[in-house]
Amino acid sequence: MKHTDIKEVFGSPELIGSEVTVCGWVRTARNSKNVAFIELNDGTTLKHLQIVIDKAMEIDYEDALRLGTSICVTGKAVESRQGSVEINAESISVIGSCPLEYPLQKKRHTLEFLRTMPHLRGRTNTFNAVFRVRSVLAEAIHTYFQNKNYVYVNTPLITGSDCEGAGEMFQVTTNGYTTKFDNEEDYYSNDFFGRRAGLSVSGQLEGEVAAMAFGKIYTFGPSFRAENSNTPKHLAEFWHVEPEIAFAELPEVIETAEDMIKTVIRTLLDKCPDEMKFFDAHFENGIIDRLEELISHNFGIVTYTEAIKLLKESGENFQYPVEWGCDLQTEHERYIAEKVFKKAVFVTDYPKEIKSFYMKQNPDGKTVAAVDLLVPGVGEIIGGSEREANYDKLVAAMKDRNMNLDLYSDYLDLRKYGSVPHGGFGLGFERLIMYVTGVSNIRDVILYPRTVGNVR
Repeated sequence: MKHTDIKEVFGSPELIGSEVTVCGWVRTARNSKNVAFIELNDGTTLKHLQIVIDKAMEIDYEDALRLGTSICVTGKAVESRQGSVEINAESISVIGSCPLEYPLQKKRHTLEFLRTMPHLRGRTNTFNAVFRVRSVLAEAIHTYFQNKNYVYVNTPLITGSDCEGAGEMFQVTTNGYTTKFDNEEDYYSNDFFGRRAGLSVSGQLEGEVAAMAFGKIYTFGPSFRAENSNTPKHLAEFWHVEPEIAFAELPEVIETAEDMIKTVIRTLLDKCPDEMKFFDAHFENGIIDRLEELISHNFGIVTYTEAIKLLKESGENFQYPVEWGCDLQTEHERYIAEKVFKKAVFVTDYPKEIKSFYMKQNPDGKTVAAVDLLVPGVGEIIGGSEREANYDKLVAAMKDRNMNLDLYSDYLDLRKYGSVPHGGFGLGFERLIMYVTGVSNIRDVILYPRTVGNVR
């Protein structure tokens, strides 16, 4: 049906005095003696459009006052007393009726309650704002890389190798439960792919393959982690942004990560002022100022070894002890970003034992050219590295971890045929959304969260 988006009604002053048709869902309704009011939203904007019904016009409106009902309204756009726009209704038709037991009533619902109805929670102000921010950030990320000559590639979701070397993968099989095979080898040889397969934890390895042909690439798609981590920061299915840059060493990786973060946050603040004001008022007071502050300074850089020294000399009573060789916990990361640097900071050159096999080994023999970006209020938001480009060193690192080299033959070949310095990083998209909105649980920034014991 032909209609005007509510966002266009608010953004087009030339429509004042004209007849317009709008569609949407009833958010609130008030009924007085001579006039009835409907707050209508169609999902194109956070703002609700007020529909004014003059009862003297004998408009059939009774069934249109129920919350959740979808309606079509035709009327004259006029300026409201608040200087905005409202519609003086001339006709109203109900598109989809809604029963009185519609679960989203006027009262404010908790996010935990709304998780029980993911199919409806998008109609609330909170999720209207969250998913608009998600959309704008996704566009900003694509635009950033496209404008810098990166090629967007789609890496496979089904893989025969584990990028992290940790084995926390979902298995892909058509066999299911069966007792007809005598051993694991027979089971997989009779499976769909003829070998063990799983859902990808990262597109990085295939991304490196693409970068060795196209120079600069990025992936933006789902990744899967079968970790039994029932925390506010973990999902079994999440979206991953992973650029890979040929002819680049660690400093270029760091420069790209900082520029990308600043650019996409600037875009968000410019394109979503209403949504950001909503999050500032209802989720994290001062979040707009915090983001403006973040992108107004050069990010700091500190080595892991220097960071450990700072933590040990801090006098803080951390829950997790700090020693060289430990993996930094969130409390350590936040202290470095919030108390020491008071801004975003890159931590580089981690011990090789706590990082992945593919990271470039530093000359000291103890550390690798890894980097994590820590931001105030959250901790780590990006993890990356320069990749090991030397065939012999990479093989040695994989053997130290008892990895099956046959599963990585394509990856190893890259080090044989015209190897070059290269690197990249991974950004968990949902964690970025959490950071810029102040929403504290990752389950509330994705349409259907997949977590331990929960799939719907």
